[in-house]
Amino acid sequence: MKQNTKPFIHGDFLLDNDFSQSLYHTYAKDLPIIDYHCHLPPKEIAQDHSFQNLTQIWINGDHYKWRAMRTMGIAEDYITGEAADAEKFGKWAQTVPHTLRNPLYHWTHLELKRYFGIDVLLGPDTAKEIYEEASQKLATPEFSCQNLIKGKNVEVVCTTEDPTDTLEYHGAIKDKGFGVKITTAFRPDKAILITNETYNAYVDRLAQVSGLDINTFRDLCDALLKRLDFFAEMGCTLSDHGLTHLPYRPYNKAEIEAIFQKRRNQKLISPEEAEKFQTALLVFLCQQYHARGWVQQFHLGAQRNNNARMNEQLGPDTGWDSIGDYPQAETLAAFLNRLDEQDMLAKTILYNLNPADNAVFATMIGNFNDGRIKGKMQFGSGWWFLDQKEGMTQQMNALSNMGLLSCFVGMLTDSRSFMSYPRHEYFRRVLCQLLGKEMQSGELPNDMELVGQMVRNICYHNAKEYFDF
Repeated sequence: MKQNTKPFIHGDFLLDNDFSQSLYHTYAKDLPIIDYHCHLPPKEIAQDHSFQNLTQIWINGDHYKWRAMRTMGIAEDYITGEAADAEKFGKWAQTVPHTLRNPLYHWTHLELKRYFGIDVLLGPDTAKEIYEEASQKLATPEFSCQNLIKGKNVEVVCTTEDPTDTLEYHGAIKDKGFGVKITTAFRPDKAILITNETYNAYVDRLAQVSGLDINTFRDLCDALLKRLDFFAEMGCTLSDHGLTHLPYRPYNKAEIEAIFQKRRNQKLISPEEAEKFQTALLVFLCQQYHARGWVQQFHLGAQRNNNARMNEQLGPDTGWDSIGDYPQAETLAAFLNRLDEQDMLAKTILYNLNPADNAVFATMIGNFNDGRIKGKMQFGSGWWFLDQKEGMTQQMNALSNMGLLSCFVGMLTDSRSFMSYPRHEYFRRVLCQLLGKEMQSGELPNDMELVGQMVRNICYHNAKEYFDF
């Protein structure tokens, strides 16, 4: 394929001055990747799956792309439907020129460049040759799932699994001696969200997997405790929670038992009862995380499944979610304080989805850094709708102004795609541009080693120390 004479993705992409360029190329570019939160399917890693074409690896499952295609008026058959893979790719290629100034335009061309060496811009006129060239390369052993991970200098991948997961594929990966550490995070949202329609069916499934009858709230805790022990035996050292907000409502044991019984008897519970139950179960779980020395993560602020018609048709995680505007500060402080009072507050990462709350999160972590652990409380990287240049910059600016950016554990992919590792490169370029511009203007000292070491730590060493995988 003919290459552009002046490729869009070049060595100094996003880096517009000598300081930024030196920071990136000398201190950031070649560091290993610790991807401490993602949604890669471990089965595909264990089986070293290969994708037949570019649609299968790049478009299937990517709701960022799906939302853009829908905006362009493309029929669902070409997005999640039964259209042929080549036709779906053609519709994506038709969409790409219209994504200018959306991060998809950067990510698309960065991924084409890094994985396939393709420099031409994707559009209707280049779709066929790009699809054919990339699909031919995907058919080679170099592009199997394991090699896609190894080829991007990845040191650790941490997937995310429900407590009922058997972790059989994590075991298979470990047995095969894959050179990259593949671990998991314990995500018990389905046990916590008691108002979900499928809650009782989920509890029945948890009972089956744990081998325990779940008739009481204590039984529920025991079943989760058994699964925590199993996850720990499999090498898990992290938990994760995806919630609208961290709830906190005072409760007593009798109340929680009555609420659980009420729900198990198929009765509706009030919002107040739900918050009491969620508080109680989260306190129990967080105490267990602390006892094990785990890191706990809270992804807060998503308003999910807004389009009832399409959610009914396609199910969750298909592109109908948005940023929520939930109150965060009061209950977040009360919940963390409850754990801190008991000296049972684990290392904690708080991810915020609403940029209006950046200052709340950046200041909240400072309330619970007690001097025992460097960066114990973390304001997590720009997440979901905010994992782009502006969102990352806003998060780092808030953290810089109200905390210590130097203690930040950096970027993650939060992705289901094996082609997402350039997200780490993207973050590193944004970070180096942010710092380099301030070195150029004199806001930071002209000391490349001082600032460069900060870059090294944010991109790799802080995470290496914090997670201790």
